[in-house]
Amino acid sequence: MSFGNHVQLKVYQQLEKNIIPVSYEELESKAKALLDAKPYYYVAASAGAEITAKQNNKAFEKWQIVPRMLCDTSKRDISIELFGKKLPYPLLLAPVGVQSIVHPEGELASARGAAAMNVPFIASTASTYSLENIASEAGQGERWFQLYWSNDREIAASMVKRAEAASYSAIVITLDTPMMAWREKDIEHAYLPFLEAKGIGNYLEDPVFCSRLERSPQEDMKSAITLWSRVFGNPTLTWKDLEFIKSQTSLPILLKGILHPDDAKLAVEHGVDGIIVSNHGGRQVDGAITAIDALPEIVDAVKGEIPVLLDSGIRRGSDMIKALALGAKAVLIGRPFMYGLALAGEDGVKQVLRNLLADFDLTLALSGKRSVDELNRDLLKKI
Repeated sequence: MSFGNHVQLKVYQQLEKNIIPVSYEELESKAKALLDAKPYYYVAASAGAEITAKQNNKAFEKWQIVPRMLCDTSKRDISIELFGKKLPYPLLLAPVGVQSIVHPEGELASARGAAAMNVPFIASTASTYSLENIASEAGQGERWFQLYWSNDREIAASMVKRAEAASYSAIVITLDTPMMAWREKDIEHAYLPFLEAKGIGNYLEDPVFCSRLERSPQEDMKSAITLWSRVFGNPTLTWKDLEFIKSQTSLPILLKGILHPDDAKLAVEHGVDGIIVSNHGGRQVDGAITAIDALPEIVDAVKGEIPVLLDSGIRRGSDMIKALALGAKAVLIGRPFMYGLALAGEDGVKQVLRNLLADFDLTLALSGKRSVDELNRDLLKKI
């Protein structure tokens, strides 16, 4: 029995054991009711009027699946191969910072949940817990490290080297956050968790960062937070700077935040190993193009030379189908697992993943397809 059928039957037989809502909308609503306003809106809200965040989801409606009939879909394979490794599903947990604001165990619980479901976990530079602690909790689970490139390049290099030493298998460089955007809800609440020493665990345990301090963070946390505020972003970066990070690691490097096909071509020219099409869930540039609308041109631009992944707007299995049919190798989710984490910790993360993967597998079968490899643009109609 395939993944989707098996999970669906378990859900139907054990409805009383569902610890979190199945629908994304109810999941978000329950998380909002549980959390204080500051942490909830830090996760849920986006830049400006939040137009891009809203359109990220609605843009999937432009693409409609045209199912094929009388196809034997009794056996299905939803695995993919990425950077020489076989992954059981075309799904990863997106890098999300400061997870401790919604659950005390934060990234540790998410990493355990992801590992239990065989879904790769991407640890954020802005984690409350250090990348080494996250790796310990993840065990043998596949994990990548996301880099916010500090304006102190030696700190950036140190974090990349630490990730490789801790058995992370890829580096994701987020390009769209050289500085934090105008986020109205956070400004209204005067809330930035980093100023409370949350989300800076990787800095507090970094030897280069600590060498810049006169006293250890344990002795003088205020000075550590001040230094973090000075070194976090780097708006001076250009394409030529990629060579520096490439020289620090042998791991595959992906660029997250690509939305323009010309930038995709430049990524290929500069020898990166993958692209993640993303607008940061609408959290950086309000009014930016949606991720799913940007995807087809970027896939065409890279001409299959490097894998293209998609982040921003994935909420259900049909969204996954559409993204993969448009050429994405895999997709990332952020807010859905964060709400699961808020409501039920590690078990909540696992249920979000279990539900999404079952939905994806069943939708694949009902569309007349047996594997991810069979998905292409012929399955879709744009309206």
